[in-house]
Formats: sequence, structure tokens, C-alpha cells
Amino acid sequence: MVVSIVIPAYKEALKIERDVAAADAFLRSRPQGGEILVVDDGSSDGTAAAARALQARYPSLRVVSYERNRGKGHAVAQGVAHARGEAIMFADAGLCVPYDIATLGITMLELDMCDVAHGSRRMRGSVLRAQPLYRQIGSQVYNLVVHAAMSVPLYISDTQCGFKIYRADVARALYGELLTDGFMFDIEMILRALRRGYRILEFPVLWSNDADTRFDPVKGTVRNFAELARIRWALATEGRDSASLLAQRSALRETAFVT
Repeated sequence: MVVSIVIPAYKEALKIERDVAAADAFLRSRPQGGEILVVDDGSSDGTAAAARALQARYPSLRVVSYERNRGKGHAVAQGVAHARGEAIMFADAGLCVPYDIATLGITMLELDMCDVAHGSRRMRGSVLRAQPLYRQIGSQVYNLVVHAAMSVPLYISDTQCGFKIYRADVARALYGELLTDGFMFDIEMILRALRRGYRILEFPVLWSNDADTRFDPVKGTVRNFAELARIRWALATEGRDSASLLAQRSALRETAFVT
């Protein structure tokens, strides 16, 4: 499968070269090749310019950018909208998971074992390194909430790992309906995938904490739970309001600058 790697980036000017280099090395190790899409989510530190400066060295790299910071969900949706591969994956900036591990998920798609392959930090065989205590506790609480309040099936052990791979048609169908701009977009995508009957399977990862995270544990937690409430309401009342939001998202996608 030809793979498109989407890297959502916010204020990553100093680190984006490391991500691109790793993604490029992975794609060059595969006979089918692929492309890299860095999506600059309205950064004020020159992330888009830093990424474009790498294009001469990495011909497979394209850069998607827009002026206003929208959130990780919006950035991934932008990348999916412009991706051209047979499989579309997104990977968090910061190299939390080595790209070689994506081979497991891609193989699962190639063997038609699933439609969506999720990296999971919780399943047997996964290895976690250097995770702060507050994140461990927060993760446990969050996991209880998403399974109990959001009806995410228990077999999906890790909803938030930023290392997911989709069949291209599945990614376009799901992200074309996405309403959530922020970090909780993964939950909306899981619930929409289950509604459509898409098969989701997990694979184990080697995960290292990125100390330079953009997530504020206090404000971010409040914002995330508010997003979960909006997701639950939107999916329960899917109709005119949701259609209006989808139209707005489509219009915003057209304003993105792609090189």
C-alpha cells in the first residue's frame, strides 16, 4: 500500500525536521513509497516555513497551512482531505512512536483484518517510557469516562494514541463528517466508524513521552470533557446543526495553502 503520513503540527518549528526525516526514512524503506503531509495548525513560530524549507531535501513532503489555530482534529482532517495514498495514517509530532511500528498496522489493512488500525499503549506487548505520574492518573480517569459515558467498546483500549492508520476511503468518509476540532476528535471518529460498521483493531506500540507537549493538564482537561459532551450531543441529534457545521468545515478546508 502507498501510505500518506499526516503530521499535525502546532509550534513545532524547532522539531519538525526530526519528524520529517523519520517519516521519510520509513517511507523509503517500503517498496511502495508514499508521501508526508505536515499540517501547520496556525502556528505563530514559523512551523510552516520551517517545513517548506525541507522540501528540497525531502521530495515526498507537502505542507498544508492556514492562518488561524483550529486544533488537532481540524489539522488531521485537513491532511486527510489532501492525502493521495491508499492508506492514510496520522502520527503526532515529537516521534512518540517509532515509524517502523506502523508496519504492523499497515499489514493489518493489507490483509483485510480491519479498516482502521489503532496504535495502543495499553494492549499486551506495548512498552511505555517516561510517562509523568499526572498523565498516568489522568489517563486512567479518562479511560473510565470514555468507556462508561461515551459507549466506546472495551476492546478499544487506547483511544488517544496519536498513531492511527486508515484505509483511504474510510479516512475520507470519516473525516469528511468530523465536527470536533480539538483533541477529542479521536472519540468522534471511533463512534462514527462503529456506526458505519468499520472494523477497528489495535496493535502494540513503543511509546515515549514528549516532554514538550502543547497540552495544558488543567485547562486541557476541562476543554476535553466539554468536547466529549458536545460530541455526544452532536451524534445523538445528527441533523440540521451538524450539516451546517460540516458546510463550515468544508469552506475552511478550501482556505488551506498547500505546497
